[in-house]
Amino acid sequence: MKAEEKYMHRSLELAELGMGHVAPNPMVGCVIVHNGKIIGEGYHCKYGEAHAEVNAVNSVKDDSLLKDSTLYVTLEPCAHYGKTPPCSDLIIEKKIPRVVVGTVDPFARVAGLGIQKMKNAGIEVVVGCLQEDCRELNRRFFTYHKKKRPYVILKWAQTIDGFLDIDRTAESFGQPTWITNTLARIAVHKLRAGETAIMVGTNTAQKDDPTLTVRDWEGAHPLRIVLDRSMRLRSSLKLFDQSVPTMVFTEETVPAKRNLEYVQIDF
Repeated sequence: MKAEEKYMHRSLELAELGMGHVAPNPMVGCVIVHNGKIIGEGYHCKYGEAHAEVNAVNSVKDDSLLKDSTLYVTLEPCAHYGKTPPCSDLIIEKKIPRVVVGTVDPFARVAGLGIQKMKNAGIEVVVGCLQEDCRELNRRFFTYHKKKRPYVILKWAQTIDGFLDIDRTAESFGQPTWITNTLARIAVHKLRAGETAIMVGTNTAQKDDPTLTVRDWEGAHPLRIVLDRSMRLRSSLKLFDQSVPTMVFTEETVPAKRNLEYVQIDF
């Protein structure tokens, strides 16, 4: 493995620590290397707070070394003022001479501007180290900005012979049919923690009475979305307990409640 790929792999590991906490921002990791030794590390920890580059720079004990170091970052440093100042400005200010970028930021207010700003300041910028891995890490972010739609995961449990459920009567509604095991359930909760929203249809809500929260993993609960065209779901379902923000798509006109919004659409 090349040295640059080694440091970018470490940056990707750091970036993943922000999963479930930084959306709608991307997950970003950063490593600063001086004479073959990592002297600083950082990642974007929480939406609205310092970016990975800032945390990495702040972790360096002797910032005089920055003038002779290489900064590795999974995503192009930002070039605009948002909730925080531009990271490209900080890199220029600290006189870091070389920057290795995993991939260009697809966000229109960055999209190469951060790279160009650093190049204009005389910084050597290398783009494309482990590019596919860096894009895969932020596939939700890239899908939104490039395709103008959400990144969608279709998830279900199925027996080896192709069944999703038993043939249940109304009396057996309200309890899920467990096909998979505890380890698989933990994996599902980890998946939930990394997503913005989770949606179920009317029959799943009615038959399984799911909670759709993150309980077996650490992270934020996704927005719960329920399809209920004719408002036939009973109000006692866990989805309507108002403990987590929930959105119901229906044809009916229904007043909102705390943490419970009804969206009228034409099915």
